[in-house]
This record gives sequence, structure tokens and C-alpha cells, in this order.
Amino acid sequence: MVNVLGPRDEFLRLLEKQLDASIHVRGNIVTLEGSAEEISFAVDVLTEMVTILRMGQGLTAELVERIVSMTGTPEQIAPAEVLTQNILSTRGKSIRPKTLNQKRYVDAIDLHTVVFGIGPAGTGKTYLAMAKAVQALQAKQVNRIILTRPAIEAGEKLGFLPGTLNDKIDPYLRPLYDALHDMVDPESVPKLLTSGTIEVAPLAYMRGRTLNDAFIILDEAQNTSMEQMKMFLTRLGFGAKMVVTGDVTQIDLPGGQKSGLREVQRILDGLDDIAFCQLTNHDVVRHKLVSRIVQAYDNYEIDATPRPHEPRARRGQEGHR
Repeated sequence: MVNVLGPRDEFLRLLEKQLDASIHVRGNIVTLEGSAEEISFAVDVLTEMVTILRMGQGLTAELVERIVSMTGTPEQIAPAEVLTQNILSTRGKSIRPKTLNQKRYVDAIDLHTVVFGIGPAGTGKTYLAMAKAVQALQAKQVNRIILTRPAIEAGEKLGFLPGTLNDKIDPYLRPLYDALHDMVDPESVPKLLTSGTIEVAPLAYMRGRTLNDAFIILDEAQNTSMEQMKMFLTRLGFGAKMVVTGDVTQIDLPGGQKSGLREVQRILDGLDDIAFCQLTNHDVVRHKLVSRIVQAYDNYEIDATPRPHEPRARRGQEGHR
């Protein structure tokens, strides 16, 4: 019961805020009061919490909130099924999907050769793809992992950065290294990089290659041109799997250039063995505030878009809107 209610009844207080049914606890007995619908929902939430505990996974306040938000969704997928799906265990930490859309994304990677993960920052697009890549390498499903992203200059020019070409490119690839160090023993990372078992390189280095028996991840794909996206996708070799991730709201391409990620869904829509997975601000798994920030920006974009027959404010009137 302590595990269900949480330390100092933290989970109980959280449930009291989020559930419409009244909760009363005495010893090992939980009594619920409310309408039949409210009680049924509360029972489902408590059942999922107990199921997760019985499967050997501890609860946290964040996990309890996710259980409440996922319970009773039209998809009829039990939260315990989502939150206990283990992708990778490393150094005592398990990497699992934390939302329904993340589970769909992970399942799509298992079922398809090419998968696109599209969504805002913090939704686990790259992190989960990296976990699936390491899992595939460990299971000997692939012989190597190739991680790439476009080196688009946002602000500083490459030429002004100090050091060699590799030094200049390194800042663009650093997020991939960071995720890699979370999943692979840090001492073995240099050996894997030196041997070519794991390769981290800018997208430009992919031209002219055919990538067989590899798990290939293209990160920040919103900053690819249409030509670069076509070039990357046609590198696919036998026994290979590709995951393309990006956020179409954060395009840094110069001069109004079309984003390859934005256009590719229309081009490849309907092709077999290709999946498009959309993640939203509800799938953000960073600090709670990140989800709220993403939602605030989405709301701002909606409010700032002129409605039909509604002219934009004239110059000089912006301050009075």
C-alpha cells in the first residue's frame, strides 16, 4: 500500500487532484465514492498502478500522471502495456516509451524499414531511435549504427568556428554523442567509433554510399533540403533500417528553402514499409515546463495566424492589437 500511495502519500494527493471520485484509505482498504463512471475510471487507474508495481517497476509522480492521462483513451491500450515495454537496459537504467505515441513510434521501428518520427523538442524522437539502434546492434540484427544530421548554420558560420573541420562539425553532432553515452558504456564508445561499428558524421558524408546491414538515424531532418532528403533515403541498402527524426516547426534553412522533411510525407505517402509517426506536446518527456512551453508556442502560432477575411494589423497599429 505504501508503494501505491507513494512516499508521504504523494501519489494519493495527486490522485485526489486528478480523479473526480473521492478516495478514502484505511489500512489496506481503498474506498471510492462518486458516480458509476467516476468510480470505474478511478478503479482502472488504481488497477494499472498495481499492475505496474507487480511487474517490478516502481512508480513516480510523473508515471502516475501518465497513467491517469492514458487511462480510458479510445485506443483501449492499457497504460501498463505502454509503460513497462523495455527497449534497452544499461547501467541499471531501463529505457521505455512513456506515452502511447512513443509506443506507436517504437513499434513502427520494429515493423517498418523506414520510419519518420516528427514532433517537437523533448518527445524522445532521437533518444528512442538511438535506443532501438543499440538494441538492434546488441541483438546482431545489424552490423553497425550510423548517426547523421545536417550541419546547418544557425547564427555562426562554420568558417568562423575554431579548429579543424572535425572540430567545426562536432557541435552539430554533439547531441548524438550525448545520447550515445547514455546507452553504451562510455569506455567502449571510443573503440566502437574507431572500429566503425558506430559512425557519427554530417549528412554530406553520406553521398555516394550504399549502407547495408546498418541502422541509420537522420536527426534534425527538418533542416534537409528536398535534394538532401532524396539523397539520404536512397542510401538504403540490404538488411538496413532507417529512422528520420525532426521538428517541422524549427526549420533553419536559409532563403525560404523547402524542408525535405515537410515535403517527404506528401511524396512517400502510401508507400509500403514506410511509417510516419506524429508526436505532440503531450509526448514531451523532459521537464514538465518544456511541455507547457511547447503548448504556449503552439497557441501563439494559432492566435497569430490571420483568420479568413481578417486582415493583418496595419503598420503602426501592432502595438494596439
